[in-house]
Amino acid sequence: MRGTRTRPAVGWLVGAAATGFLAGVLVMSAPRGATPPAGERELLAPAAAPPTIAPATVGADPQADLRKRHLELPVQGLTRDELRDTFEEMRGGSRRHEAIDILAPRNTPVVAVEDGRVAKLFLSKPGGMTIYQFDPTSTYAYYYAHLERYAGGLKDGDAVSRGQVIGYVGTSGNAPPDTPHLHFAIFKLTEAKHWWQGTAIDPYRVLR
Repeated sequence: MRGTRTRPAVGWLVGAAATGFLAGVLVMSAPRGATPPAGERELLAPAAAPPTIAPATVGADPQADLRKRHLELPVQGLTRDELRDTFEEMRGGSRRHEAIDILAPRNTPVVAVEDGRVAKLFLSKPGGMTIYQFDPTSTYAYYYAHLERYAGGLKDGDAVSRGQVIGYVGTSGNAPPDTPHLHFAIFKLTEAKHWWQGTAIDPYRVLR
């Protein structure tokens, strides 16, 4: 059973933008033609450079395309009025956030925003326990980060349904330990369909 919802603290979010506390990872860039690392959960090397978005050509209006799908909100019990657009905020002093942060009590269920499949379960220093989910057409990837844990039995390649619980809100990775939240991102995949490459799309403008 969920506890009482913790509403976003504006002061904390503004402070986080300045200090880089919520520096989640959107996509792990890799050289063209690189092979994805083997295994379900892998640890980025401590010296790994901050992730960047790989170049890709975005269609006419991917936001409009995604809005037509009426995606499920990724945190159970969330209302659209509680969303806050943090896509353009700076993190670490030099890069855009390119995602939204959704504050919620620890262990609040995280759900798949639409049907698709699990492209990768990935463990990284910044994002912690993360899930990359492809949409049914493998055009877009949905990224869920700072999870407390995965849903039982979830593994790479699994088909998931809209609204299915896939994980739980937490503070893994570089999230502040006293501020559980979901770092949620959307990106359009390149033609190579690598789970770590794509062009960021503002989730707030899609979900709101």
